[in-house]
Amino acid sequence: MALVAVDKGYPRSPRGAVKIARTLVALVTFICFAASRSHEAYTALAAMEAAITALLFVLNLLQLDRKMSWFFWPLADVLNSVIAALFLVVVCLLAISIKTNNGTLAGGVLGLILLVLCVVDAVLIFRKISLDEPRSTTAAK
Repeated sequence: MALVAVDKGYPRSPRGAVKIARTLVALVTFICFAASRSHEAYTALAAMEAAITALLFVLNLLQLDRKMSWFFWPLADVLNSVIAALFLVVVCLLAISIKTNNGTLAGGVLGLILLVLCVVDAVLIFRKISLDEPRSTTAAK
């Protein structure tokens, strides 16, 4: 059984730092929505964003994306970021406009910050994707 290699430079790379920031901001957003007893959709979106981003971070950290080369992980990561950004626009603008309490307002504002991080993450990943060249181990970084 092969041991899993850890990419120690990934957390300090721009993509790794953005993934860490996305996870932390999503967790704080989740806490704001959950503590203020906001609508379940707000809480669920923040929780799913934190979980999926953390899983993608671990996937890249353990270099499992290179071991599972049958799936084009960078494209899945870009799609995750774009879809999350679309959901965050709708949910966070609703949370800010409805503003049932301060926790919902704080969660909405943090969600908009998370939206910016999603767009930055998508741009960083998309710049590394080359669809007409063969994939190599450096394309995933």
